[in-house]
Amino acid sequence: MRRANIIVAEVLEELKRRLAPGVTTLELDAIAEEQTLKRKAIPAFKGYNVAGRVYHHCLCASINEEIVHGVPSSRALREGDIIGLDYGVIYEGFYGDSAVTVGVGKVSPEAQRLMAVTEESLYKGIEQLHDGKRLGDLGSAVQKVAEGAGYSVVRAFVGHGIGKRLHEEPPVPNYGEPDRGLRLKEGMVLAIEPMVNAGSYEVEIKDDGWTAVTKDGSLAAHFEHSVAITKNGPYILSRL
Repeated sequence: MRRANIIVAEVLEELKRRLAPGVTTLELDAIAEEQTLKRKAIPAFKGYNVAGRVYHHCLCASINEEIVHGVPSSRALREGDIIGLDYGVIYEGFYGDSAVTVGVGKVSPEAQRLMAVTEESLYKGIEQLHDGKRLGDLGSAVQKVAEGAGYSVVRAFVGHGIGKRLHEEPPVPNYGEPDRGLRLKEGMVLAIEPMVNAGSYEVEIKDDGWTAVTKDGSLAAHFEHSVAITKNGPYILSRL
């Protein structure tokens, strides 16, 4: 799983290098696939099936008010956009999954703050991943950072267990009460992925059936790491 997640991290770094005004999300999708195959891995999202709906791309690319699951298209990035890049691979039967939100060129101070707070909430959540802690400790830590900054935490989508399947038990909410929920154990691997909106936490799904957007049109940010719970605490598998 560490190797799978290293590949994910390397692909995301390459995508960040290629970001520029005028680049389309379809071009980014092609780069991600090329870089993955070069590393002898398989794109995890391509062909993913949910109740008969099949995802036909490798990358989820979510721009501005798009929260997650943005479908690559001929839409070109513009100066000042922020884009969530969510990517996963399969390597020797194991999955890796990670996401970052980055700015295209110079972005507004408001967008910079949203991204910084969302990333901080991710790491505060990860700090809770110790044997004997509970899922509510993690969710509460994320929620405290996001809401303390005046933002809202998305409820409609959550993190997940990960291993030999992309989405495994348990679901991992980014909100909750301390000392509540499933008790964490050494050996678990969880994909922690706070999705934070500048406005309301309510979401809508676009006509493509995948792309989730903020109902009020406010900006959204998304960060994710796959993390193993070890005897020494959290081990971030998807960090280089």
